[in-house]
This record gives sequence, structure tokens and C-alpha cells, in this order.
Amino acid sequence: MEKANETSPVMGFILLGLSAHPELAKTFFVLILLMYLVILLGNGVLILVTILDSRLHTPMYFFLGNLSFLDICYTTSSVPLVLNSFLTPQEIISFSACAVQMALSYAMAGTECLLLSIMAFDRYVAICNPLRYPVVMSKATYVPMAASSWAAGSTASMVQTSLAMRLPFCGDNIIDHFTCEILAVLKLACADISVNVISMGVTNVIFLGVPVLFISFSYVFILATILRIPSAEGRKKAFSTCSAHLTVVVIFYGTLFFTYGKPKSKDSVGADKEDLSDKLIPLFYGVVTPMLNPIIYSLRNKDVKAAVRSLLRPKGFTQ
Repeated sequence: MEKANETSPVMGFILLGLSAHPELAKTFFVLILLMYLVILLGNGVLILVTILDSRLHTPMYFFLGNLSFLDICYTTSSVPLVLNSFLTPQEIISFSACAVQMALSYAMAGTECLLLSIMAFDRYVAICNPLRYPVVMSKATYVPMAASSWAAGSTASMVQTSLAMRLPFCGDNIIDHFTCEILAVLKLACADISVNVISMGVTNVIFLGVPVLFISFSYVFILATILRIPSAEGRKKAFSTCSAHLTVVVIFYGTLFFTYGKPKSKDSVGADKEDLSDKLIPLFYGVVTPMLNPIIYSLRNKDVKAAVRSLLRPKGFTQ
């Protein structure tokens, strides 16, 4: 109740970052910077090959190009802020800049949840109904599907961000995080946040629960179809077409559920350790996962590897 008694409005927020652990700042700065460069390079190359190589002008690679572009946007919305927090202890961010960063991160995360479920549907049709694939996954279908995932993610982000930033913030303006993470910001509000909690709960069901169930059911049918293939070589080939997507799904949703689903420790003795882990786990989710996506798809996909080699091969040696 002490927050409610304070009336001075908050004009900005202070991001603590690793200010409680300054000895780790330089190490994490170098590590995150290297990861960010790999994200830009890996996802950038994937976008180029899906555009330039005509063999990759299919729904699956169209979605993959969207995923790569999304990962670049997602990390760019937060990583520069994270890197700056390593160099500037207790970094100050304006109210409006915090809202923009929060909105971009939330939009990209929501869009990726839906995009991964659409990619699961694409694999389901390709393996379970291959003869109908050209009809079901025509350009008139898969382009609006991708566009709708971007639109839905952006809409959910605008709703959640506007609800969060309309709350009164008075007194405490210290965010114990690297970025304006929405849950960390809501803790600072000096008003009832029950509407925000209910709204986020509904959003989580739509963007986490429903896609996970949809992906799970899709892969039940996919695995059942694969197991009915008589030859071992046929089963291996069929599974290889969806193994990269399944790996990305496990990493993405596994980290996301662990981040927002794990119980918070109430032990004050281990508070510092818990606070550090609460900040580093979302950092893993926000940087390591986008870095692994192009690596996973490149290593597990012969078409992508061939397209990358063709892109990197000097033109004078293409005879």
C-alpha cells in the first residue's frame, strides 16, 4: 500500500541489468554481441537464399524466411538495449521508449508463436495429404496465413502495451531487468492490475496454449503417417522434412514455458541468485533461440545447404 500513497509520477524507468553483478558485465557484453552478430548473419543468409533461389519458392521456405526476418526484428528490439545496459549500470529509459521496446518484443514473440503453428500445419499437409498439398497450400493461402500471424501478434501487443502503460506509476521506477519486460513493469504500477492479469491470461491461452495444442495434434498425425510408411528410407526422409521445425518448437516453447511458468522463489536468502536467473533465462530465450534457428534449419535441410553453397560459390566457378 505504500506505493499508492506516493503521488509523484514516473517519467522514466531505471534498468538495473547486471548492476548487482558488475564483474559479469564485460563477459556478457562480448557474449551477447557475438550471438547478435551470428543472428544477423545466419538469419540474413536464410532470407537471401529463400528469396534468390527459385528452388526454395515454396510455402515451407516462405514461412522460414518470415521466421528469420521475425528473429532479426525481435532481437533488434531488445539486444541493443541489453548491450547498453552492460556498459551503463542502472540505465535510464524514457516512458515512451520503454513502451515502444515492450510493444515490439511482445509483437514479435506473439507472431512467432502463431507462425510456428502455421509451419506445423504446412508439414501436416505435406506429409499426411501430399496429393492435396499444392491446392491446400497455394500462394493465395499461405501468404494470408503469414500476414494474419503478423497482424494478430501486433494487435495483441498494442492491447497489452496500452493497458500496461495506462497504469499509474508513482514512486518506484526501478526495473530489475535488462529490458522493459512487461511482467517486470506491471510490478511497479501503483494501481489494481487485475485487468492486465486477466487480459494476459487470455492472450497466453490464444498465443501459447492453442498453438501448442495445435502443433501437438499435428505431430501426432504426422508421426502416425510416418510410421505407416513401409520402407525405413521413406520414414527417414519424411521425418527429416519436419525434424528441424520440431527442434525449433521444442526449444522455443520449452524456454518460454520455463520462463513464465516456473514458480518464483520466496526464500530471501537466495533472492540474489533467483533474481539473476530470472533475468538470464529470458535473455537465453530472446537471444540463443533466434541464433539456433538458422543453424538448425541449415544443418538439417539439404535444400538450404545447397542454396547457401550456391549463393557463396564464386560465379566464375559455376561451370
